[in-house]
Amino acid sequence: MNAISRFLREDDAATAVEYAFMLALILLACIVAIASFGAQTNTMYENIESELLAH
Repeated sequence: MNAISRFLREDDAATAVEYAFMLALILLACIVAIASFGAQTNTMYENIESELLAH
């Protein structure tokens, strides 16, 4: 019974869940930014290629 009451008083599990949630949001933001940057870079190189082939 003492172990259960101690577990309910401690907030280590809640803190770990909060950190995991923040990490997931940061990773999601990084993935979205990298995907967007990659798409823009691809478009830029396609434009350069078309300009070089046109001349």
